[in-house]
This record gives sequence, structure tokens and C-alpha cells, in this order.
Amino acid sequence: MKHRNNLKLNIENKPKKIKNSNSPKRIIIVLILLVLCVFILNKAKNYVIGKAENDINLIINNRNVTEDLKHPIVKENEIIYMSMDDIENYFDKYIYIEEEINEIVTTYDKQIASIGFETNKLTLNGSTKKVQAHAIKKEEVIYLPISEMQEVYNVEMAVSDKNITLDSLDRKQVKAYTKSNLSVKWKADFFSKTVDKVKKGDVLIAIEDVDKGWTKVRTQNGEVGYVKTNKLTNYTTVRDDFIEEKQIQGKVNMFWDYYSKYVKCPDRTGQVIEGVNVVSPSFFYIDEDGEFQDKVGDAGKQYIEWAHSNNYKVWAMVQSDEAGKKTTSTILNSYAKRQELIEKIIEVCVEYQLDGINIDFENMYEADKDKFSRFIIELEPRLNEIGAVLSVDVTAPDGDPNWSLCYDRNVIGHVADYIVFMAYDQYGNSSTKPGTTAGYNWVETNVKKFIDNEDVEPSKIILGMPLYTRQWTIDSNGEIKKDGSGVVSMLNTKIPNNVEKQWDEELKQYYIEYKSGSDTIKMWIEDGTSIAAKVSLVTKYGLAGTSCWRKDMETSNIWSVINTELTKAEQNSSETE
Repeated sequence: MKHRNNLKLNIENKPKKIKNSNSPKRIIIVLILLVLCVFILNKAKNYVIGKAENDINLIINNRNVTEDLKHPIVKENEIIYMSMDDIENYFDKYIYIEEEINEIVTTYDKQIASIGFETNKLTLNGSTKKVQAHAIKKEEVIYLPISEMQEVYNVEMAVSDKNITLDSLDRKQVKAYTKSNLSVKWKADFFSKTVDKVKKGDVLIAIEDVDKGWTKVRTQNGEVGYVKTNKLTNYTTVRDDFIEEKQIQGKVNMFWDYYSKYVKCPDRTGQVIEGVNVVSPSFFYIDEDGEFQDKVGDAGKQYIEWAHSNNYKVWAMVQSDEAGKKTTSTILNSYAKRQELIEKIIEVCVEYQLDGINIDFENMYEADKDKFSRFIIELEPRLNEIGAVLSVDVTAPDGDPNWSLCYDRNVIGHVADYIVFMAYDQYGNSSTKPGTTAGYNWVETNVKKFIDNEDVEPSKIILGMPLYTRQWTIDSNGEIKKDGSGVVSMLNTKIPNNVEKQWDEELKQYYIEYKSGSDTIKMWIEDGTSIAAKVSLVTKYGLAGTSCWRKDMETSNIWSVINTELTKAEQNSSETE
């Protein structure tokens, strides 16, 4: 009995067998759990949409931009409001409050509009119409009634309970029908959250095909998501992308045709200028009283007929020289006067069937830089509306307050169709020492400033070149004589027989120096060689083309020289594309 009890004791005290935690079965279970965790983490993002329940989504051109908005969309009495900050971000970077009229002024493509804070009216391209709302302010944030301004921004709006959609009317839109009832997924994945459900025969906006047989779509409720491509049928293109054809195909080859207010427009009947495709006659100017003056007349009308018969575009010049800084400043600093000037410009463009306008405002106050930019910003959409080109002349960014710092080249280059760099008078009347009118190295340095420092697109820069030089007369004391820097046209440049030309590689010009009595004459020559070198910059930097100041100062070979170089530039541009 004792023996049996001992045996029982031994059995009870025998240690139990411990299971091996590294057994194959346990390892498999752990691996499965790990894979499942990775899968869930990977797919989790497909279940998070990231918007508050009460938010109104804004979809612009099929992209949900709600999370990028600076301020929420506001919906009041069926009016949809968008903050001024967000309109600046998505539609008009130059939108601002014009204090003179206490209204918000905004521009977009072919429209300039203003809307106030009290009355329900919208001024659009000079005409006023009634609308259902005005601008409002909430917690120091300004909101505009975007639902009343669809025409301004050329958009089509659709409104649902939770979504506002804005579609640009110049962008392609394709619709498709559903073959069956579908769940629209947030991501192109069956595991993704359903954002909307659609029925067989519903119409969807087909945005784009994506990998693995999915199509990105937008539902009638404004939800953007994905469905299987094979579930869609009957694709219909509602509209195609609007592609505006440039007025000038290839490089611009232009010249200014200047004549004073006392002289009739030149008669160019029978003339054909090789390679030229744009002419800019000095048809218009602002006088000392701030009045817009039209000097086209019968001679100007014949000039326009001559130009068009040769397939030259006419970008008529508007000058401010006669007005002077003070009068120009008065116009630029008044919203009403800017609009009055713009209306005059539009009127003459329509009356004379002009192809464009060349704004030549020089010698302005540095303090008026932003107001001059506003004038260009407000003029551009009005010219767009009638299909006319806007080009703006500017000087080199060299630091002089009234000749250089009065231009915001970045804004002008962004807004206008072309910005014309008047690359001349490197040394001019005000220079204290003699020098070239336009040395190659100086021109190139400033072209690079336009591109690198001012961030102007090269394809918008027209390089203005001089068809003249200066004859410098230096007295025996080494000083420039009074009136000793006279302009000499290329055509009238005379080099004495006993004077040898010296080539300057940096300037890419010939230089001459000789004695005239006790005086010394110095000249840096502009000719076919120097012009060809400057035109080569069009190829080197991908510029828009050239313009020459001014017609009738050139020798007969110049147009052939320019045309040859610009042809090379066009060929190089085609090869690059």
C-alpha cells in the first residue's frame, strides 16, 4: 500500500511537458497575423477621407481642394461664397480692393470685374448688371459670391448637399453612362470606402483611366472616386480643351515705326520688308493734359491696309512721353482714369481693326510701379476679349529709379502677351563717359536678369535692338563736349577712309576712333555683324523674337540678317520640341 502511494506521489509530482513556443504552428499563426496587420495598415488610408461631417467640399476641375482651402466655403440663402484669399489662390493672384471705389477688382482671362460690399451689382468689362449678392465680411475674412461670378472666372457651378463643383469651361469634359448599379470607391481598390452609389444608366463625368482597369469619375452628387472601366459605356465628349492659337506663329520680327505728332504716318505703299511679321506705328499718345490722342488719320488707315496686305500684324504704339511723369502718375493712380484710358484703347482697336497694342510708357515715378502694373493687369483681359495682343516696352533692370525701377518686370511678363526689352542706350545722353549703345555682353547680362532675377518666361521676351549708334566728341581735356553724343543712324554712319575699324569680341562690335581738329571722335558701330550677334541670343535663350528701333534708320541688308538668324532660332525651337 505504501508502495502504491509512493507511486501516486511520483506521478503527481512529475513535471508537466512544456509546449514549444517556436513550434511550426505558432510561427504560421504569427506570420498570418503580421501579414494581416500590414494589409490593414496599407489599406487603412482608403477608409479615411479626412473631412468633417459639416464641411462643404469644393471640387475644382475634378479635384477636391477642400483641405487646401484657407477658409471654408460659405453657403447662405442659396448663395455660395468663396474667400478672397482662396480666389486669389485658384483664380486671380492679382485680386485686390480698390479703395477709390471701395470694391474688389478681379481679372481673369477675358474679364475684368468689380463687386462691392453693399449693393447687389457686378461691373463686368465696363458694363454693370444686377446680381443676387455682394461681397461680405465674416470674422475679418472677405468672401465673394462665387455663384454670382461664374461668368467672371469662366466656370460652371453645380451644387449638392455636401459638394460644390466648379468646372472650367475651357477644359475638356467627357461623360459616360453606367452599365449597372455601382459603388464608387474612394480609391481604385475594392477594399476602399464607398463614397457614393450610382444606378444603372446614371451619367458620370469620366475624368481619366487609371491602372488595373479603373476609371476616375465624378458623380452627379459631386463625389470624386473610382469605378471599374468595364462598367462604363457610351462615352461622350461634352467639350474639348480650348487651345488659343497664337497670333504669331514662330518668332516675332517687329519694328517700331515712329513719327512725331506733327508728322503724318509714312507712306509704305509697295514696300515689302523681308521676314517682318509685326509693325508698331506710333498712332496714339497721351498729351500733357492726360487726354488720349489719336493720330491715325487717312494716312494711318492706308498704313494699316498696307500692313495687312503684306500679312503684317499691326500692334499700334501708345506713348506717354508727351504727358510727362506727373500727368502719367495722375492717370495711373486713379482707377476711373485707368478705365477711361483702357476704354479708349479698346475703341480704337475695334475702329481700326488693330491686331494689338504696344504700351510704351517711359520715365515714370518709381512710386508708380505697382499702379503701372495694375494698368497692365486691367488692360490685358479687355484686349483678350477682342483677340488683340498686348506687348509692353521696358528698359534694362539697371537700378535707375525713373527709367528702370518703375517697372515690375515679373508682373508685366506674367500678365502681358509679350514684354519688350529695349536693349539700348547702355551709354546715352546722361552718360559721363563715352561707350557703346548696346554691347553684346551688356545685352546678354540683362536678358539673363529678366529670366533669372525677374522670373520672366523667355518665350515672352522680345529683344529690342537699336538701328543707330552715337558719335562721341571728346575735347582736348578728355571731356564729352556739349551735345557731343549725337545719335547717328546705321544708314548714315560714315567711317573716314583712313580710319581702321577695331573688333571688340566682348561687345561684338567694331570700334573706331579718330581725330577731328583738337577733338577725338569715338564710335561703336551698329551694323549687320553686331545685329546678327544680338539676334543669336533669341536662339541661345529661347526668346520670343526681336524688334528694332526704328524703321528707316537701317541699311538695306539688316532685314535679311535678322530674318536669317530668326529662322535659325525657329529651327532650333522645333528641334527642341
